[in-house]
Amino acid sequence: MREPLSRERVLAAAVALADAEGVPALTMRRLAASLGVEAMSLYHHLPGKDGLLDGLVETVAAEVVAAVSRDGETGPDEDWRDTLRRWFLAAREVMLRHPWAPALMGRGKAVPPVVYAYYEMILGTMIGAGFSYRIAHRALHAFGSMPLGFVQELFGSGDEGGDDEAELAAMAEALPHMAAMVAAELHAATDPTLGWCDSQVEFQFTLDLLLDGLERYRG
Repeated sequence: MREPLSRERVLAAAVALADAEGVPALTMRRLAASLGVEAMSLYHHLPGKDGLLDGLVETVAAEVVAAVSRDGETGPDEDWRDTLRRWFLAAREVMLRHPWAPALMGRGKAVPPVVYAYYEMILGTMIGAGFSYRIAHRALHAFGSMPLGFVQELFGSGDEGGDDEAELAAMAEALPHMAAMVAAELHAATDPTLGWCDSQVEFQFTLDLLLDGLERYRG
């Protein structure tokens, strides 16, 4: 007997399709085909493409919170920085499994409720470590999207398939410091990336920089 459709089943199939083929390939028709149903039957569970994209964000956000929860709360002798570092890196592992998710999470839609519970955990950790609410609030601004496992792109990578050497040479004439920075930051093939400005090395460097800097304001 065929498993009945549910919102959860539809979204799980949508995540799998996005992982395999990318979000541009994710249409209601393509999703229905992967589930062996007619496209119209999906509209009982999701109100069109926007609802589908919102559902993808909710699903990945829930996966982040589940990963953080499995990673455990602050131990009795654990430094607050180690706790947040573990959580943020656990979230990043989720994003590396779904590299299309950061772009969707930046669409400006409503924040999934499960994310608020996660940020409550972050705030509780900081307040418990001796931070004031004012500094904790500023810390959340400084972290940006890092608690969710990614950072926003500062500079795009340009059109795919372009001649990188030619582009760098042209840039060097007008913007020598920019060109030097780009050349210095070309990522190694072994460094997992979610974008040109979001490699694993950069993520961990920035995270440690923020955590160590905030320690000055504790208590």
